[in-house]
Amino acid sequence: MSVKIVADSSCDLNEDLKKELGITIVPLTLYVGNGTYKDDESLDVKAMLKEMAECPNASKTSCPSPNDFINAYKGPDSIFAVTLSSALSGTFESAMLARKMLLESAENKFVHVFDSLSASIGETLISIKIFELAKKSYDNFQIVEKVNEYIKNMKTFFLLESLDNLMKNGRLGKVKGRIASLLNIKPIMGGAEDGSIKLVENVRGYRRAFMRFIEIVGEQGEKLEEKVIGIAHCNCLGRAEEFKSELMKRYKFKDIIIVETAGLSSLYANQGGIIVAF
Repeated sequence: MSVKIVADSSCDLNEDLKKELGITIVPLTLYVGNGTYKDDESLDVKAMLKEMAECPNASKTSCPSPNDFINAYKGPDSIFAVTLSSALSGTFESAMLARKMLLESAENKFVHVFDSLSASIGETLISIKIFELAKKSYDNFQIVEKVNEYIKNMKTFFLLESLDNLMKNGRLGKVKGRIASLLNIKPIMGGAEDGSIKLVENVRGYRRAFMRFIEIVGEQGEKLEEKVIGIAHCNCLGRAEEFKSELMKRYKFKDIIIVETAGLSSLYANQGGIIVAF
């Protein structure tokens, strides 16, 4: 069976995964300062982060159009699309509308859209799961069933070094944000069951938060030896590698993958942010 995986640009990949999975990425559009950027291979993420830090205003995003997804769905293959959590973005709705429009004129084509209920490395792990199941010759409906089960059981957490973007984007009140910054509070956030974001724990001081983050992985996970954990970092490879090293000391994951965040994930995680999913 020939399978094509489509994902929005929140699906963060390293070079090896790009080559192996062959995912078709549909980019979101990012608005930072006075600039408008496509979240694709041409985006200079480090320059964007610098501009974002210097800009007092909130950065914004817009999801791909249905036509963008229709173009990505082209080809004879069975299509599996993975999008940002529908609780965080309209990308899922856009991908679903594209599916409906396409199937009106191509009834025999198979297209399924997965709501990741996650973002960033969560989308990456779901894409890997689809790829592995297709490689084992599972049929389309078996893939849908097994991947939905995988999404249901997947956990996503993130640790931010800076609260600036949360304050600028209205996700955290400015007064609360300033108090948290003054007290050096580092929130550990996670994905709720409906794909929204919830506060898991507030920890004072980045180092304590970093170590607590590692403990939470162990507390929240089950049968870790059967699971792959993904680590996405925003321009902090050394920190991601240390996180991997600490995980390996404590837990026996099947595999640990490290990727760097592309534009969209970087816009929200900000410099020094770490996202994990497993």
